Amino acid sequence: MDGFAVVVGAGSFRVEGGVRFPHRWTAEGVSVGADFTGAHLLHLAAAGCVLNDLYREAAGLGVRLDGVRVTASGGFDTESWASTGIAYGIELDSPASAEQQAALIEQVDRVAEIPRAIRAGAPVQRR
Repeated sequence: MDGFAVVVGAGSFRVEGGVRFPHRWTAEGVSVGADFTGAHLLHLAAAGCVLNDLYREAAGLGVRLDGVRVTASGGFDTESWASTGIAYGIELDSPASAEQQAALIEQVDRVAEIPRAIRAGAPVQRR
């Protein structure tokens, strides 16, 4: 699942040449590398949510994050444009132990709102 790839980064993993957005968890903001298509935006929503939740959950666990990079990509059935799934990867720059980092990532995978909503599915209606 490597189509429609996006990357979001913060701290030491900011995206070079990416678009920068303010971010409540980092002083320098978040940078985004993505094309502007519906497919990319869907993947960006998942990646951005995971990045946000990594910072939120790390704060609650007392884990310092110096940088975060989340990549997301996925495919689509080109006849129906139904998503064939989204895969995301995480890179952390942190002095925390490998075990603490793994626990943080597992926690975020359980609580990240956008991935949970996508996994559950939702009706979308035109008004």
